[in-house]
Amino acid sequence: MDVTPLTALTARLGGLREAVRTQLWPLPALGVLLAVGLGVALPRLDARLDDDLPSVVTAYLFGGGPGAARTVLDAIASSLITVTSLTFSLTVVTLQLASSQFSPRLLRTFMRDRFVHVTLALFLATFTFALTALRTVRSPEEGAVFVPQLSVTLAFLLTLASVVGLVLFLAHLATEIRVETMLRNVHSDASATLGRVLGSPTTGGSEDSQDQWVQPTGASLSVTARSSGFLVRVDEQAVLAAAVHAEVVVVLERTPGSWLVAGTPVADAWPCAGTSSGPARSSRPDDDEKLANRLADALSTGPERTSEQDIGYGLRQLADVTAKALSPGTNDPTTAVHTLGHTSALLCEMTAYDLRPHLLRDEQGRVRVVVRRPSFVDLLDLAVTQPRRYGAGDPFVVARLFALLQEVAWSAREPEQRTAVREQLARLRATTDGQDFDASEQGQLALLAEQVDYALGGRWETAGGL
Repeated sequence: MDVTPLTALTARLGGLREAVRTQLWPLPALGVLLAVGLGVALPRLDARLDDDLPSVVTAYLFGGGPGAARTVLDAIASSLITVTSLTFSLTVVTLQLASSQFSPRLLRTFMRDRFVHVTLALFLATFTFALTALRTVRSPEEGAVFVPQLSVTLAFLLTLASVVGLVLFLAHLATEIRVETMLRNVHSDASATLGRVLGSPTTGGSEDSQDQWVQPTGASLSVTARSSGFLVRVDEQAVLAAAVHAEVVVVLERTPGSWLVAGTPVADAWPCAGTSSGPARSSRPDDDEKLANRLADALSTGPERTSEQDIGYGLRQLADVTAKALSPGTNDPTTAVHTLGHTSALLCEMTAYDLRPHLLRDEQGRVRVVVRRPSFVDLLDLAVTQPRRYGAGDPFVVARLFALLQEVAWSAREPEQRTAVREQLARLRATTDGQDFDASEQGQLALLAEQVDYALGGRWETAGGL
């Protein structure tokens, strides 16, 4: 695999793009800067074209005097800053609602909402443009009379667009705070992460399968985390370049989404087969330190998990929403059942991908980097364990868990996936047997459990349920 500056730059730009998308300020700040530039340039264009515009155009431009222009621009600036404050307030209330009622992990989804970014940018740009254009209006007492017709007209049009934007924003906000919309957004982001990280579901990186690589034996260099936090991004090209330069094989033991503690191991490095060079603390401490520093530079940590490379983050969000809905303070099992539907769909998508370690090779085709990924066993456990524990006493939640296992069993392609479903089925049966359900409920749940067995055998059965 050829490591080029372009691929490394692309990886870094991807991380920067993800960071910018989850912040409220970049697009509004850009709108303010553009409004200032337009507010300075357009009045100058007004002055140049003052007497050269045809009457068919001037008929649609602002035709008042300096006093009227100042009144219009002042009214626009005053009203838009009020509307902007209202918009920010509504956004903050929405974030608080999502955090307290559903999950704090959903805040990142709202922060990435492009509609909110554009609306705030429009409001702030209109306010800034009106305020900047206001300073160019001249009355007779101040010298030569000047009314920037184009600027006042544009400010008026921006105000109309802001009014429409406010109406659309309120409608958008009312839709976004619905749990169905939030679940759909989480599911969509998680699906996009799967495709971005794992590639095509039909190939899934099968040419880099684990059985083509055997972990070296002997002494290795342990690379430790430089800082504590969630592992947000792994620059695979930088890791490969470091491994090729040091003539080693690097195995990244931690996956994106893992919590790292500074000073604890995150990767191991062995000498490449057929070479005498490589990590040896006693003989080459300087080279070992350089390799460790380059590998540490390729691992980015942050205070929160992101969906950039974390394929399990969507399941974590859905599990949180399910657990929150089943908490005594919320007591909303219907939301839990709906969330488990999205969880099931996402797990079924994951069965189509190869989750074995991703192998990176040098130009000679030798394995140099092994990037571990979460196993399907871990992902299924993440999705099912907490809902099973917190929803054990609700027959409808338990029934949906049996249906989830049936759907995943039907979609499973690998023996490991079916084994994971069998283990979860046994645990769910044990949980169900320990609950105080009546005979009818126990019988229906037993039928649902049998349907999972049928699906594991390649047969779909529908016998009804709760």
